[in-house]
Amino acid sequence: MGLEREIAKVLLQKEAVKVKTDPPFTWVSGIKSPVYCDNRKLIGFVDAREKIIESFKKIIDDKGIVFDVVGGTATAAIPWAAFLAQELRKPMIYIRPERKEHGAGKQIEGHLEKGSKVLIVEDLISTGGSSVAAANAVRDEGGCEVIDILSIVTWEIPKSFKVFTKNGLRLTSLTNYSNIIGVASEKGDIPADQLETVLDFKKDPAGWAEKAGI
Repeated sequence: MGLEREIAKVLLQKEAVKVKTDPPFTWVSGIKSPVYCDNRKLIGFVDAREKIIESFKKIIDDKGIVFDVVGGTATAAIPWAAFLAQELRKPMIYIRPERKEHGAGKQIEGHLEKGSKVLIVEDLISTGGSSVAAANAVRDEGGCEVIDILSIVTWEIPKSFKVFTKNGLRLTSLTNYSNIIGVASEKGDIPADQLETVLDFKKDPAGWAEKAGI
């Protein structure tokens, strides 16, 4: 079994990802979706935590990623960055969505030496906007280089691919929408006659519900 399917199984078993169509989930943005992800649930399971971190380490080794600092995006990716940084004995920072309006007005928390090579950790990639904001903060405020971005999940939304390419960012995810839906379908969580409709979500999230007649 490939790594992407293994991680998909972990997420579904621990209910960090849920799949349903009747009714679908409603995201904060108002988008109707057949999936909902909350990877924060995984931090409560030692075996799941270990699997995620070991998988991140494997990707780093396989790709030969060399970096000085692990950066986690606030707030959901902070524990994953911390687990990974501790395991690899690396310094860690975390990056806020925007600068604070008080105090020192920083967006980056923690000690970051100018010119450092930073590996950013995300929990979930949807449109890619938060990753770009984090990378820009590391580049502009920190004066550092973003080496790669690692995430647990990507929804494989076309817009995100364009955003990463446009901003010169490389993304590697442990699993993705296609594998999660595939495993969920095998488990019987998705009726066979709805599988193609559910898979279509990643092509046009905003228009999916209307097209699906939901």
